[in-house]
Parts: sequence; structure tokens; C-alpha cells
Amino acid sequence: MLNNFEIAETESFISKIEDRKFKKIYQKIKDYVYPQLRLNPFFGSNIKKLKGEFEGIYRYRIGDNRIFYKIENDKVLIIVLDISDRKDAYR
Repeated sequence: MLNNFEIAETESFISKIEDRKFKKIYQKIKDYVYPQLRLNPFFGSNIKKLKGEFEGIYRYRIGDNRIFYKIENDKVLIIVLDISDRKDAYR
């Protein structure tokens, strides 16, 4: 890809990251996950495109947590929507 994607976090994601449960992995997200997504948010070993009612949304697996995001190709932008524990992610 010629352009690196920019990353925007929703208010919902930011409020969840401030929770003690997710706060400890946020540094790993910024240092490891975001650089990968900037280069190629469409494909990777931890990336999966969701289907059905969640079509157009991708998930990134990070341990027992899932980060959900959507891609706006025309704006070269990734919008990080939510983070959830695996057991609660798909409910």
C-alpha cells in the first residue's frame, strides 16, 4: 500500500480502554497492533472480516480480547469501534 492508514478511536473505545481490565493491554495495542493495522488492515494472522449483520467490520484478536474496527478506504482511515473480552464480544 502506498499510504499508511490513520487510526481514529471512538469515544466508546476510549471509555472502555480506561477500564482497569483493558488499560494494561493498551500499550501493547499502540506499540504492536496499530503499526500492523496502519500498513495492512485487511489481512493478517489475527485479522478477520466479520459476516452477517456485522459485515464491513473487522476484528483483531489480541489474546482473549477482540478489537473491532471498520475501514474507510476513501479517507485512508481505520475507525476503532470497540474492545471486548472474547466471551462477551459476539453477544
